[in-house]
Amino acid sequence: MSTYKGLLFDLDGVIVDTAKYHFMAWKSLADELGILFTQEDNERLKGVSRMASFEIILEIGKKTMSQEEKEACCAKKNEIYVDYIKKLREDEILPGVREFLTDARDKGYKTALGSASKNSPMILEGLGIRELFDAVIDGTKTSRAKPDPEVFLKGAQALGLSGSECIVFEDAAAGILAAHNGGMKAVGIGSPQVLCEADLVMAGFEGVKVEDVIAKLETRA
Repeated sequence: MSTYKGLLFDLDGVIVDTAKYHFMAWKSLADELGILFTQEDNERLKGVSRMASFEIILEIGKKTMSQEEKEACCAKKNEIYVDYIKKLREDEILPGVREFLTDARDKGYKTALGSASKNSPMILEGLGIRELFDAVIDGTKTSRAKPDPEVFLKGAQALGLSGSECIVFEDAAAGILAAHNGGMKAVGIGSPQVLCEADLVMAGFEGVKVEDVIAKLETRA
């Protein structure tokens, strides 16, 4: 086995695509507030906390609110979103993810989820993959948003590993920075243009084995 012993995964866009449900929930709230909110606007919310996302929507709509009103709106958005993800099916896991996780664990690698989403446990249960993670670090266990490395450092700690022993899988530029800020290698899932700071970029996990990832990382070291 290589010097890498732990694999840390973001959730949205890496394990499952819940971005569409976030967009639908934010759009429902924005419509109610009379704010035009588009798919392009939604890109600005990627990897951003719930409150910070709502601040962006208010900025788009040129509206102001008290902190209490903002918190009520964020809670309402989450209720709409939770209604959607309660209906998540096991076949909504992204292609190759289950196989990659299962294979990696069979080979002795430890796995953790590192996501800002406070709904992570519910999503993992809905997808039927909770047992494929040794640790789940979500928004209820962190206070600092990516690119701060807190979520990944806590993930490594939960696995009993150092940052240098872990590989992070991320689909957002802020997540790639968070991994590097924590002394970890970062594998981008998605566009090489968006994830240009990653140590390696993959389109997805289909047909990929953990040793393939490590071999590529080691040749680029």
